[in-house]
Amino acid sequence: MSREIAPPRPSATAGSRFGLALSALLVVLLVADGMVDLVATELVRPQMEATGFPPSLAIPIGCIILVCAVLYAIPSTAVLGAILVTAFAGGAICTHLRMQEVGSPPEWISVFLGVLAWGGLYLRDDRVRALLPLR
Repeated sequence: MSREIAPPRPSATAGSRFGLALSALLVVLLVADGMVDLVATELVRPQMEATGFPPSLAIPIGCIILVCAVLYAIPSTAVLGAILVTAFAGGAICTHLRMQEVGSPPEWISVFLGVLAWGGLYLRDDRVRALLPLR
């Protein structure tokens, strides 16, 4: 027996509005971070060097962050965006673990971004709730 997942239907529940707010917050944070990487590369140079990345990667990283934000903001590609945001945040967590910065603020920020991505998507998208029923 095959079970089809229905397309999302508009809903004005408090949960979906809160999910949209979480998602909007995530997109704003990602766009801000991506823009800093693109236009203020000197500002991120010390952090890039401290983590072992060449400062010349600031612009490509900024572009990746902006692509993640755009994919997450578009409803039809939001799941792909959430996967990419989670992967990006996971890479940041691994970088700080490698530097022996367990529990550092950048690690917690990365965890927060992942929670925002999936929490917002879960609350605003019926299809995600159908795939991951929390009981």
